Amino acid sequence: MKKLLRPGVLAASALALFLPAGSVSAQAVIKVNDDVNFKFGLLLQGQADWTQNAVNESYAQNLFLRRARLIVGGQIAKNVTFFFETDSPNLGKVVGGTKVTTGMIVQDAFVSWKLSDAFTLDGGLILTGIAHNSLQSAASLVSIDYGPHSFLFSGPEQNVVGRDTGFQVRGYPAKKKLEYRVGIWQGNRDAASRNALRTTARLQYNFLEADTGFFYTGSSLGKKKIFAIGGGVDVQKDYKSYALDAYVDHPVGAGAVSGQVDWIRYDGGSFLSSLPKQDVIFGEVGYYLPKAKVMPFFSVSSKDVASTDAGDETRWSVGLGYMAVGHNLNLKAAYGKVDPKVGKSANQFTIQLQAFYF
Repeated sequence: MKKLLRPGVLAASALALFLPAGSVSAQAVIKVNDDVNFKFGLLLQGQADWTQNAVNESYAQNLFLRRARLIVGGQIAKNVTFFFETDSPNLGKVVGGTKVTTGMIVQDAFVSWKLSDAFTLDGGLILTGIAHNSLQSAASLVSIDYGPHSFLFSGPEQNVVGRDTGFQVRGYPAKKKLEYRVGIWQGNRDAASRNALRTTARLQYNFLEADTGFFYTGSSLGKKKIFAIGGGVDVQKDYKSYALDAYVDHPVGAGAVSGQVDWIRYDGGSFLSSLPKQDVIFGEVGYYLPKAKVMPFFSVSSKDVASTDAGDETRWSVGLGYMAVGHNLNLKAAYGKVDPKVGKSANQFTIQLQAFYF
């Protein structure tokens, strides 16, 4: 312990934290020893949004912070890592007639113990989706945001923006051709907290490279060659959700294509009655041109509620991203439309400026 407190070590740690990075790939790291280190980052997404009211055709105008995240990660022992992230989502936006003021939340907080490539144990507050889009990093999305129906389980399951508390095992057996994730979670609790826990499972096959990060990549901007298919299941009492998806991220021609198709079936049963049986299909594609640093993209999501037209809708958007410094600094703009099966359609215009470092 005395060795760790020597002035030279403290000075070196401070210097490593505050000196400017030589490139965007460098990392602000405090290194204590070969097995212990801490790194810091942030994600800021300033956003301008104009959303049309389908009834009177007026527009709600909002200038706000879509995400304001502080990130801390690192290693606390050999093969033991942690990830901690806060957020103040939609800061400044008018939601439900009220302007959102500062409301910092714990977004992610988990520890991971890696015993081998085929077995890692995670515990804490963890992203629990079973479809590819529901498990992605918000910092590397192709479109401006996630699919609008990719987290319909979150509210009924009493999640924190798609996160739940519990434990998960995951790994990459068969020379990383396979990926599995199996978790047990708190889920929706009754007053005495005696009801059955929630469980999720996901299996993915990687035809090319494996995306081994905890959060899936939206686009590597031509740096990876990935083609994967996956599926998952999410259950608690008589609530059931199933997912199938395919994802590609690969250089093509003068640039690189990134895209996915996700199918999710939600069925809340009597346990989660606010989540009716419905099918969701989400698709997106982007093509990155490295010389121009631009990425045009298109996304579409449809929701089909069983036995009724109420709630059925299709949402699509088309846009362009200027990836000035990749995902570290980019500017995206999109035009979209919300087209319900019952009622009038509505337009939406969005501009987002992202700064990311981790």
